[in-house]
Amino acid sequence: MSGITIALSKGRILDETLPLLAAAGVGPSEAPEDSRQLIVPTARPDVRLVIVRASDTPTYVQYGAADLGIAGKDVLYEHGGAGLYQPLDLRIAVCRMMVAAPEGFDYAHAVHQGARLRVATKYLRAAREHFAAKGVHVDLIKLYGSMELAPLAGLADAIVDLVSTGNTLRANRLRVVEEIMPVSGRLIVNQAALKTKRAALHPLIERFEAAVAAHA
Repeated sequence: MSGITIALSKGRILDETLPLLAAAGVGPSEAPEDSRQLIVPTARPDVRLVIVRASDTPTYVQYGAADLGIAGKDVLYEHGGAGLYQPLDLRIAVCRMMVAAPEGFDYAHAVHQGARLRVATKYLRAAREHFAAKGVHVDLIKLYGSMELAPLAGLADAIVDLVSTGNTLRANRLRVVEEIMPVSGRLIVNQAALKTKRAALHPLIERFEAAVAAHA
């Protein structure tokens, strides 16, 4: 297809991207969150949206199935960013990747003593590199569901997860013990498309930049 394809995932990223899409002149012609269609037309006939799973967004852009995409820094970090240009922090879906542990667990002492921790997370790369840099030995347990349950059920000593308000942690008697990185939604671009579709992509990227500046 000679037009432009933008990969998006449903949920918070999509909700907070819609005003930016509208400001950039590529708002969807139907509500993606209510549609069963996975390819959604926009206000511009040469631009379409493809609705994918959040963790798949970088892959669609990397291999050229989408020219642009919007993904969280957490997803991009796990993906590795190969084949992707990341020109813009959209300042949406803002949160932090944190280490959290039960209120009664002496995390600082355990880390200081070099204990081997069991850590539940879906962010294996980020967790592995964070603890390796501290010289802490960890057994990583990959989960996809509610991380907060893992310490309560005795599966893990701590978790690595995204935290926005912290309300869910407090409700389950967990507390933040370390921050790994701030997270927000990023605009990503296929590097080959940036060359072959430069005339079409650059003005669109500039519109996104203007929309972000206007919403700042």
